[in-house]
Amino acid sequence: MSGSTGRHRVLIVGGGTAGITVAARLRRAGVTDVALIEPSNTHYYQPMWTLVGGGRAPVEPTARPEQDVLPRGVRWYRDAAVEIDPDAHTVGLAGGGRVAYDFLVVAPGLQLRWDAVPGLERTLGRGGVSSNYSYDFAPATWNFIRNLRSGTAVFTMPSTPVKCGGAPMKIAFLAADYWHRTGVARDIRIVLAFGASALFRVAAYLPALEAAVERYGLDLRLSTELVEVRPERRQAVLHELAAGATGGTGGMTELDYDFMHVTPPQQAPDWIRSGPLAGADDPGGYVTVDPATLRHNRYPDVFALGDVAGLPTSKTGAAIRKQAPVVVANLLALLDGREPRARYDGYTACPIVTARDRMVLAEFDYALQPRPSIPVIDTTRARRDMYLLKRYGLPAFYWNLMLRGLGS
Repeated sequence: MSGSTGRHRVLIVGGGTAGITVAARLRRAGVTDVALIEPSNTHYYQPMWTLVGGGRAPVEPTARPEQDVLPRGVRWYRDAAVEIDPDAHTVGLAGGGRVAYDFLVVAPGLQLRWDAVPGLERTLGRGGVSSNYSYDFAPATWNFIRNLRSGTAVFTMPSTPVKCGGAPMKIAFLAADYWHRTGVARDIRIVLAFGASALFRVAAYLPALEAAVERYGLDLRLSTELVEVRPERRQAVLHELAAGATGGTGGMTELDYDFMHVTPPQQAPDWIRSGPLAGADDPGGYVTVDPATLRHNRYPDVFALGDVAGLPTSKTGAAIRKQAPVVVANLLALLDGREPRARYDGYTACPIVTARDRMVLAEFDYALQPRPSIPVIDTTRARRDMYLLKRYGLPAFYWNLMLRGLGS
């Protein structure tokens, strides 16, 4: 529908996890005039890409046609949003049209900045360099892992927020487990160059993760991030962000690699970053919202959720699972002429795979306090049942319940 114009009671920007979930819940609540802007014809279940890269799942089931997940009765503008004018209550489309709204939900996700690391783009998917942050490259990650018999493997994470902050750690654990099981681990040096100052922010889950690092003999370098790739030399340039960080000097280190998994820097789409909804002092350009109501701080008819929202919590699908009901409840209140009262407490979850059949389920809130959702079971330990939940239970919940506006 490129170039189309219209006006809708509720307009949603983004047809990923957040956008589809909100649309489905609004339709189930009886809201009839809902529209969604999304340029992609394919919808992805991205949390499974870690297991794809680790050789534990096929990639094909992670993609479905966008049309198949779009709730019935929602108008789909198959175009990209390029501008939001909250004063005029309109969203500009790449095709030239403008769509007006009474209430707006902003959920376009993040952009992956492969170009922010010089040399990275021209070697992705080949030369031993890959990333699970892409449907196209996740299978290449597994090919590199299973074919490596010796040398240095590097796993990187930037210092800025990323989707599923545990993902760089998960693939390192999966690779290390595979190399140990196949008897080549003694010949492979594994370096974790993590931009964060800690392996994990929630103390309750640290022992199990630190035990995995020690068990696999990983070279953990905190406050260290990738700043350049030199494909011709198979060399990574790492920046030690602070003097004294894990023994660092605050300078640059050149490290030869045989395999490298890269987590790219990520930020809000450019048109969000330069627009009126972004926080003025937020370098990531995220949409500034009240952390409890998810309502914009300056424009009361605008909400944001998911990865693009400027919230002090991890950017995960589990966070969206708790954010979407809050956004919908508050929208329904406004549509009914009432004040929004639903509150989001920052709940998020990081399912961290520590081996090919073990997982720690880290659940916590804004205060970084554990928020376990499964009674009796100790999810601070690496467990086989939690791995089965990630591999089979969560995808079924996602496709059959969450995207249909069900579950909580």
